[in-house]
Amino acid sequence: MGAEILEVTEGVRYQLTGTTKIYTITTTNVISNPTSPTATAYDESVNADVTSTIMPSGSNSVTGDVITLKPVTALTADHSYRVVVRWVVGSQTFGNYFRIKCPF
Repeated sequence: MGAEILEVTEGVRYQLTGTTKIYTITTTNVISNPTSPTATAYDESVNADVTSTIMPSGSNSVTGDVITLKPVTALTADHSYRVVVRWVVGSQTFGNYFRIKCPF
């Protein structure tokens, strides 16, 4: 079914310092009708949770099988980030992650 594949199929995303992007995750390949999405962002370059720094405002939302995450901003040049997204279907919790590279 694909639930054992944790990294999103879109691969690495790229974002520059001084920009803001809103990312989406489509859960159709894993399971449908997600609810209660959460996202945690890690700076892999310094091994730290930076959710409150790079995703400081807004809320995660769901429309159908598409999870829209809070805006990502305030990235540091030459750092790599991992965003872990979790959601609930029934009594089960699912998750995926994607990476963001900030080259400059």
